[in-house]
Amino acid sequence: MTTSPPATRTTQSAAARRAPGGPGSGPVEREGLPWGVLAIVALGAAALLALLVSLVVGGAAEAPLVLDPGPVVRYGLPIAKLATTLGASAAIGALLLSLLALARDTPAYDRALDVAAAGAALWALGAGATGFFIFLSVFLEPITLDDRFGQLLASFFTERELGQAWLATALMAAVVTVLCFAVRSPALLAGVLVLAVAAVWPVAQTGHAGGTADHDAAVTAVYLHSVFAAVWVGGLLTLVLARRALGDRLGAVLARYSTLALIAFIVVAVSGLVSAQIRVGTLEGLATPYGALLIAKVVSLVALGAFGAAYRGVLIARVQRAVRPRASLWAIVVAELVVMGAASGIATALARTAPPVEEVPAEELADPTPAELLTGSPLPPPFEPWRLATEWDLNLLWALLAVFGAFFYLAGAWRLHRRGDRWPVHRTILWVAGMAMLFAVTSGGFAVYEPYLFSVHMLGHMLLSMAIPVLLVLAAPVTLAARAIHARTDGSRGPREWILAIVHSRFAGVVGHPLVAAVVFAVSLLAFYYSPLFSWAVTDHVGHQWMILHFLLSGFLFVNALIGIDPAPSRPPYPIRLLILMATMAFHAFFGLFLLTGTGLLLPEWYGAMGREWGQAPLADQQTGGGIAWSVGEIPTLALALLVMLSWSRSDSRESKRRDRQAERDGDAELHAYNDMLAQRADRTRS
Repeated sequence: MTTSPPATRTTQSAAARRAPGGPGSGPVEREGLPWGVLAIVALGAAALLALLVSLVVGGAAEAPLVLDPGPVVRYGLPIAKLATTLGASAAIGALLLSLLALARDTPAYDRALDVAAAGAALWALGAGATGFFIFLSVFLEPITLDDRFGQLLASFFTERELGQAWLATALMAAVVTVLCFAVRSPALLAGVLVLAVAAVWPVAQTGHAGGTADHDAAVTAVYLHSVFAAVWVGGLLTLVLARRALGDRLGAVLARYSTLALIAFIVVAVSGLVSAQIRVGTLEGLATPYGALLIAKVVSLVALGAFGAAYRGVLIARVQRAVRPRASLWAIVVAELVVMGAASGIATALARTAPPVEEVPAEELADPTPAELLTGSPLPPPFEPWRLATEWDLNLLWALLAVFGAFFYLAGAWRLHRRGDRWPVHRTILWVAGMAMLFAVTSGGFAVYEPYLFSVHMLGHMLLSMAIPVLLVLAAPVTLAARAIHARTDGSRGPREWILAIVHSRFAGVVGHPLVAAVVFAVSLLAFYYSPLFSWAVTDHVGHQWMILHFLLSGFLFVNALIGIDPAPSRPPYPIRLLILMATMAFHAFFGLFLLTGTGLLLPEWYGAMGREWGQAPLADQQTGGGIAWSVGEIPTLALALLVMLSWSRSDSRESKRRDRQAERDGDAELHAYNDMLAQRADRTRS
């Protein structure tokens, strides 16, 4: 535990840090141009100009033939949305940059949080204004001060799904604003960042017609696109606004931002491609006004990629060598912000432009099937086991996590290899296999058929909670990260520091304890399948993602407590581990047997109402799922038991070798001391 310095010294050092040229700030940049003001003006002006032009090109600025809300609403609504986008970008980008690139006790850290607070305030105001303009466009009511207008407005924000989404976003952004002023601890700010990222979700759900065939894929693509675009834009804006406070740390922070920007570029490009494919359909759709705006956005994305290549190829090294950054650097940054603003304006106008592919909710179809009414999609082809490997339904979130997970693990293993350190090849193979299996379960035939067949859902559950965790735990990712990622020496927290902080946190110590992990792993079966959580996970997109995460994490913690190589809060003796494993798996088998012999259908309003004519009847299929939980689930159990016994044997072997080496060094002193003790006891007994 560290002790705090005297209060007077803390106050003085804080004041010195905030003063230009104070300790730790490095050389102070003295430039003639106000680059921060110029950056804000350039970003906002480019975004507004691109928005207005795009509204005209896309036709969204034209007055509709009927139910025209007026020019104030027609233009005010997209402008308010643009303010929301830019505010969210500043908040999310500044928070992430402060957590991953800046040291806590520096002026740059404080400046970044000021940027985040200002951005969140703009975000809250923009979201509130957007909701108000949407209300005016829906109800076509003139603004008055009477009770009727107030009641209509209140009902819109509290009872209509669209109003609730914008109200939730505005309230969450307002909370982020307050917390950015009140919180300075990195751990607490990480929670603020999670809240800010979550605040993007309600609005993302409103960007695609509910009930359409690609609803979940479209919502995920829009959400990821919005979040990582915010990281990209907001991080760069924070850099230029905190440039003077960074001092001689500018080069290092710019390099860290460049890595974040590269990841953001990949996610924005992939999610944009998925979204465009859903909304444009064929190449003929590019000839429409929507397609023209989409092409303009792609051009801006390519230009931003060129800026990123320039950063990584030339500019970062030049800044790190220079005593003081040149004005040309900030000119390039401002130019990049201009392109970012234009892209943001085009994206906002795209949301107001009719896409070539018409979005028709299932309930508005001429003759919807029961499956279409429930899931928004038609029934897949009749199920055959081999279709699990041939049918695909991309889950973009987990696909990106699997790809990035495999890439960074391979990059870490390669870094160790280049510097001459050994890393077992079998661990790399296990990790890549685990990521490939995660991708297959979340985006392959399992994802296609699990909404319709409980047995497929249960097989996916077994893989997520028992098979994949075994592969990932034996790959020792935390150990690899601790060895391969460079440690920070400037007081900031990088990926290595955050990973180790999480692993050694009190919360991880509690949930990672073998008994707690075993209880969570076992009891969550009943808590999930015999509570409203199951309905939420099956019928709601967010619930489904939560289900995947829960199964994966609970399985990982349980397996790591038994056979893990990475650090764990405690690992009991091997006989106790076997007892915990057998008790947990007995509970698991009982659950499977209960489903196998049960006569009541889980979620009859879902699995029993799909109207499918292929496959087993819903109850028989559920009983098959119970058989999978009882029988197939025992295969990982046996593998875990064998691995625990193998670890036990290796531990005994290592202990035996250690004692042999000790005996060679001291002439078996421990054995002689033990024999002397027995002889003394024998002498005392005879006397």
